[in-house]
Amino acid sequence: MLNYILRRMLFMLPTLIGITFVVFLLLALSPGGIGAAVTSSSGQQDASKAAILQAYLEDRYGLNDPVIMQYGRWLHRISPVKFGVRDQVTPAGERLQPPKQITDPALLAWIGGALDVALVQSDVSLALGADAHAIDPTDTIERQREYRRVANEALTARSRYLSAKRQFESALVDYASAANRPDLLDRKGKIIVAELEEVAPDHANSAWPKVESSATALRAAWFTAVVKRGVLAQAFTERAFPESGYPILPSMLWVGPPDLGTAFSKSRPVTGLIADALPVTLFINLLAFPLIYLIAIPSGILASSRVGSWFDKLSGALYVALWSIPTVWAGVLAIGYLANKQYLGLFPVAGLHDRGAADWTFLPGMQATGIWEMGWLLDTLWHIVLPVACLVYGGFAVLSKQTRAAMLDNFNADYVRTAKAKGVARKDVVIHHVFRNSLLPLITMFVTVFPATLAGSVVIERIFSVPGMGSLMLDAIAQRDRELILANTFMVACVNLGALLLADFLYAVADPRVSYE
Repeated sequence: MLNYILRRMLFMLPTLIGITFVVFLLLALSPGGIGAAVTSSSGQQDASKAAILQAYLEDRYGLNDPVIMQYGRWLHRISPVKFGVRDQVTPAGERLQPPKQITDPALLAWIGGALDVALVQSDVSLALGADAHAIDPTDTIERQREYRRVANEALTARSRYLSAKRQFESALVDYASAANRPDLLDRKGKIIVAELEEVAPDHANSAWPKVESSATALRAAWFTAVVKRGVLAQAFTERAFPESGYPILPSMLWVGPPDLGTAFSKSRPVTGLIADALPVTLFINLLAFPLIYLIAIPSGILASSRVGSWFDKLSGALYVALWSIPTVWAGVLAIGYLANKQYLGLFPVAGLHDRGAADWTFLPGMQATGIWEMGWLLDTLWHIVLPVACLVYGGFAVLSKQTRAAMLDNFNADYVRTAKAKGVARKDVVIHHVFRNSLLPLITMFVTVFPATLAGSVVIERIFSVPGMGSLMLDAIAQRDRELILANTFMVACVNLGALLLADFLYAVADPRVSYE
């Protein structure tokens, strides 16, 4: 069994790669690609923030590289086996990597040629000081604060460089328009650098003063960004933060936890956001899932043992009727009638806790204020009654009907007739003979019902304002946060593959004839 589990876990890796690659491909091939958040947020963020986002995405993915290379970089981030220098981890859980090289701008001949390496190194040495250290304090907190200052300066310089590149490209568009050269522009109205490299600058062009001034600003921003990057590279080598993982070959190969990146829309590491949201979703689903089985399976057993009775017909009709009710509609009706103070007002409208629940005791009792309250536990259960109810009712029909059908097939089996002929009690025939041999289809249904319940919780969490993985995913889609979308896809894929593995294990437990050796 252990060998089989290990083999299945190895086969899960290609599946995970396939799922994440398809999602990454959809994001990369959508309008704007992985960096669409840079261009899709017009009116929502200023140019400086857009430039900072572009700098982050260029460092993490390399927006100008092919999609396969971008996906390879993301896969390297989440892989436990990593190459190169070990990451550093901040107290907030953010991963710090060595700063990337600053890419050269296009049309070097138009902006004065390449930078003087000796001059750049001289300015870096001047910024470091006589001791050649970017971080001077010996106190750990002060060292981390100094590193943050250096990193912010480098990021600001990098964003200004990217903004200067945009202004330079805009000036080149005006230059091509003034020269009446539409062949220098693509279908989106952007400059084609490869075509312009073969054209000598025309100083008589009416847009040349704008090109010249933007080229001067670009060169200055480029020089500053390269210098600040050199200072940050030195600061990184001084290790203000603890290193992540465990080295195998120093500075070449190491193992560590996956790096899911930083959610730019929330300015927090994705790992921390998932760590906050995943327990909420699992808590709701781990309550809903047993309820589905505890209600649907006994009713299916009873319906199969009493075929044609009033219970069989009534339960079947009721479950089908519940299954036909859309979850969205049920959630809205529950809020409108069961939670609305104008009607019944029996349950809270949204959230998981009351505003003052953090100061309450865990169990019901008198609080520090002298007022009796229901306590943190009952308050939580009270808040999740409606979300759990909306999750479970749709699963009754499928599981109950499957249980009934599987047991009816086994009721006609020879071993059941033999057990009845031997005088075995009807209860023992139903439970020990018929039901046990009907478990395999129910375990198969587990693989279907569990992911469907997780998918349904996305809608339920949005309706009832529950801060779980569903709300996190919808926020990521609405804000086009690529890191959150990819991380959530990866987590959901892992959960679904885990359900498949658990089902295989339960097959062997339920049926001794099943062997994986």
